[in-house]
Amino acid sequence: MSSDSRRRLQILIAFAVVYLVWGSTYLGIRIGVRDIPPAMLAGVRNLIAGLVIIGIACVRERTWPNNARDWLHALVMGVLMVAAGNGLVTWAEVELPSNQAALIASTSALWVAWFGTLGPRGHALSLRVKIGLIIGFAGTALMLLPGAYFTLGHFGAQLLILVSSLCWGIGVIYGRSFSLDISPLLLSGMLLFCGGALLTIIGVATGEPAHWHWSVLGIGALVYLTVFGSCVAYSTYVWLIHHVTPDKLSTTAYVNPAIALVLGWAVLNEQVQGLRLLGMLVILVGVILVTTRYGVSFRRWIKNSG
Repeated sequence: MSSDSRRRLQILIAFAVVYLVWGSTYLGIRIGVRDIPPAMLAGVRNLIAGLVIIGIACVRERTWPNNARDWLHALVMGVLMVAAGNGLVTWAEVELPSNQAALIASTSALWVAWFGTLGPRGHALSLRVKIGLIIGFAGTALMLLPGAYFTLGHFGAQLLILVSSLCWGIGVIYGRSFSLDISPLLLSGMLLFCGGALLTIIGVATGEPAHWHWSVLGIGALVYLTVFGSCVAYSTYVWLIHHVTPDKLSTTAYVNPAIALVLGWAVLNEQVQGLRLLGMLVILVGVILVTTRYGVSFRRWIKNSG
């Protein structure tokens, strides 16, 4: 297999991992916060994952993260993508169904694609991509029409997710703004450690450990979120940040909610209405337009990413 073929295959697998794993983490979070307070759930999973990934990277690469500049970048990304991006979603899911949280979080696609046009590595959006983003947003709006999900009683939780989406978009573009002196694997471990440590400190400071209820489901959710949601998915996503363009990255925010919608319905009996299913189909149309630069094939998209 040629180097180009291997790279295309790597990108394809990476997107599949992020789509499937992060689409399922909304369900894991919703189950986990029933027994584990939100800051502790988000903090512990990412803190442990960060330490594990750093250890693996140090052994594999025979290096150590001792550069202050690298830690500064990791801290900024950790605060934006982990503490704010993941932490605020976890807090919100104390009140919100998992599928609703995922649907609102899909707005991060707009921020990632828009911010991706700025700066020295700015990537201009083609007309096809702009139309795809608009269609994707319209599909999200269909799934969030008033009456079934949006209520004033949950406005605070919904606002938290909107803020988390903005922070996530800023974090992604910030991650593309500097050249790496370390591997994406090591960077992902460092940012998870920084964000997880901050969330854990917040949880301890606010007395959350006293409200931690040990249960099989709670620990199972924590283990799944740590291993797959953080270790696997974050390291994969950080690698993608440096190998594909922001408009391609933004599609994770559209596909993940569709997966979360199905899982929330199947596992937690969360409501799925005809309009939500229509929204999913509209979202998929938007994803196709955004991810297939020439609208020809997925393989051609992979070949022309980056």
